[in-house]
Amino acid sequence: MAPSSDLKARSRRDYPFMLEYRTRWSDNDMYDHMNNSVYNFLFDSVINTYLIDHCGLHPPTSAQHPLMAHTQCDYFSAISYPKIAELCLRVNKLGKSSAVYEVALFEKGVEQAKAVGEFVHVFVDRATQRPNLNGMNAQLRQCLEKLLAGSPVPGKL
Repeated sequence: MAPSSDLKARSRRDYPFMLEYRTRWSDNDMYDHMNNSVYNFLFDSVINTYLIDHCGLHPPTSAQHPLMAHTQCDYFSAISYPKIAELCLRVNKLGKSSAVYEVALFEKGVEQAKAVGEFVHVFVDRATQRPNLNGMNAQLRQCLEKLLAGSPVPGKL
């Protein structure tokens, strides 16, 4: 993952896909901000929303599905209920059977990212739970390439 100073400087323009999330009362912890565990839940949610809505993933039946292999998060400032979070997604690296995502969490109406996380998926065959020798299927790859950092982005997805 990039150095913290680079991550902190990210803007919404750095990400081709965005999903809004209305924070809930139960997201807050006793310190009156969103609990750290909720960030991973949200990162997983924005990624899987993209995979389901844009890449044809059907979790119960798809021949290939993602397994989470790694996650990390750099926190810069807090967000809490009742704020609206904007989850911004891109792919930093696309391997033969893996994808390294970057997710930034912004508060609606605030320019600076509250947190930026890295999330790694390995795509495996349902029957074997192992990566396919040929890698991820073509539909997944083409879909994830649209989010690849450094690629020309015609507009938000």
